[in-house]
Amino acid sequence: MAQTDEFYYESVQDTETIKEFLQSLLDGLEKGRILLSSNGNDISLQPANLLKFSVKAKNKGDTSKMNIKISWKKPRPVNITVDNDIEISS
Repeated sequence: MAQTDEFYYESVQDTETIKEFLQSLLDGLEKGRILLSSNGNDISLQPANLLKFSVKAKNKGDTSKMNIKISWKKPRPVNITVDNDIEISS
């Protein structure tokens, strides 16, 4: 059974703070490692080269909402067997 590590954070922030968070997220994607931490809870993520990306947005009354989701699967190790014997025929 797969182990599950979870991290959750929610707060009210001004737009400048959100921009800084998103820039840090971009930096982490570029470096291949994202570390999230808050109040002793942390998680380290290593994004793959191919990511699933979705955006969902809606307006309902006086409230607007936007969800951004990025997901990926961990790459599986590939076992390559080297066989020095090869024949080519024509």
